[in-house]
Amino acid sequence: MALQNKLVALDEELLRYGSLVVGFSGGVDSTFLVSEAYKVLGDRVLAVTIDSVFCPQSETQGAKELAASIGVRHKVLKVNPLNDKIIASNPQDRCYYCKTKIFSELLALAKSEGCAYVADGSNVDDDKDYRPGMRALRELQIVSPLRLAGLTKSDIRQLSKIRQLPTWQKESAACLASRIPYGEELTIEKLTRVEKAEAYLMPLQCKHLRVRSHGDIARIELGSEELTKIMAEPFKTQLIAYFKKLGFKFVTLDLEGYRTGSLNEVLQK
Repeated sequence: MALQNKLVALDEELLRYGSLVVGFSGGVDSTFLVSEAYKVLGDRVLAVTIDSVFCPQSETQGAKELAASIGVRHKVLKVNPLNDKIIASNPQDRCYYCKTKIFSELLALAKSEGCAYVADGSNVDDDKDYRPGMRALRELQIVSPLRLAGLTKSDIRQLSKIRQLPTWQKESAACLASRIPYGEELTIEKLTRVEKAEAYLMPLQCKHLRVRSHGDIARIELGSEELTKIMAEPFKTQLIAYFKKLGFKFVTLDLEGYRTGSLNEVLQK
């Protein structure tokens, strides 16, 4: 389907909803969806950003600024997934329980706001990875307009560039829980440590970046073309000292480099 036809299909889908709450992280997909929904539905769309320990504060602040620049109505909803013992235990299907909790909160908010539907920013490419959270969306009848319109991540970036949205080149920013192996208990301390570790690496301006936490081991994933940046002195020595101050005993560099969902690799064996 041609890109323009997909955009027409998206607008028709949005019009059909009438009013909408959109889960808005400030990433590529949700920003484009909010922008398009606002264009089609105006004040009948409400963008809602979840503020939780799973999300870096820089991302929450960025979502606030993006919503203001778009002009859409926006709310920040504070949720603590760790109150749920199943989520905190970090099972392989953690995302299912987490999405169920978060989108149940969004459904309640939509009802109080008089909005008919709740939407997320899933696209066609999201079917390719291990995503147990998709089951929660189906069960709760959350709509995914981008996916229903046949839009891929590449399509969304292209359309975002045309619309001059600042997120068109933004890299994916998965929740902080995705940095910790399944089965290892999630705590505020562990999540905060990962957030601080990744923030420390931001000055390198790496296109791809993750710090995976394996107990007292930090495993740093970077794009293959960026591995030399982290080895330059004095940054390398300062980095090691800072990570150890955060509580890591060993600081390692993954020679395979960055790849989406690397902690899911154990599920494929």
